Amino acid sequence: MIKLVSRTITKGSNTAKLVFLSNIRDVIFISIGVTMASIGLKGFLLPNKFLDGGAMGLSLLVEILTQINLSILIVAINLPFILLGARQISLVFAIKSALAIISLALLVHFIELPTITSDKLLIAVFGGFFLGAGIGFSIRGGAVIDGSEVLAISVSRRSSLTVGDFIASFNIVLFSVAAILVSIETAMYCMLTYISASKTVDFIINGIEEYIGVMVVSRHSEKIKDQIINKLGRGVTVLKSEKGFGKKGAEGNDGKVLFCVVTRLEVFKLLLEIEKIDDDCFVVQYPIKDTKGGMIKKRPLH
Repeated sequence: MIKLVSRTITKGSNTAKLVFLSNIRDVIFISIGVTMASIGLKGFLLPNKFLDGGAMGLSLLVEILTQINLSILIVAINLPFILLGARQISLVFAIKSALAIISLALLVHFIELPTITSDKLLIAVFGGFFLGAGIGFSIRGGAVIDGSEVLAISVSRRSSLTVGDFIASFNIVLFSVAAILVSIETAMYCMLTYISASKTVDFIINGIEEYIGVMVVSRHSEKIKDQIINKLGRGVTVLKSEKGFGKKGAEGNDGKVLFCVVTRLEVFKLLLEIEKIDDDCFVVQYPIKDTKGGMIKKRPLH
């Protein structure tokens, strides 16, 4: 009985420690994100009247057209998305996001940065980089500083549109309005800003080592499995399969399908090892956002 109580207390203590460390990590990520986004806005985009996509781009566009303080617009335009996030995702997410957005608005209002460059191409690339890094680090911390993604998630649950489709459609409309109300040249540079920001967000969230799921159908599945485990040092899941079905009906015998996950940098080595054993096998590859556990090494900062 005493041992059981002791184990329960130890387990509870470990859980509390993990939660505490996770919260500290989130605060650090969000703080870095808010700081980098404010540099992108004050040092690059805002002095040169450039836009980005999403809710942040909408805030910048309204600021250009109305001269309303950007800090007020950042909070006001993102507020409905945060309330939606509280309903669609979680209250904790909404609180984190609200604090991050308010912190960003305060930094944008109070900090003063010199205009770093007047070259429009550099403004688009590096403004997008800093803003994208800010959004990416905030997401890693469990918050958003651009609420349009929350709206995209909500719409995707109620329609056939994916999150990516909705964000692309939203930004096409935004850039079209910017082309009409500001200038076509500004809208074109804003597209570059958005591309730079979105690629930076992807890099911050997914890293350089994107995971690839690989499924292998082969008559030599045992040899391939041993090669993946022993030579590549990767785990393999073996799935039982029925006969293949084609134009001529059932073909082949019941067999095994191998499934493993590798990084994009390792996939070519894996395919080479498979081809050495069976160059006529059927291989399917598809991207995987993230993994946990198993024989995959952790990404940095996860």
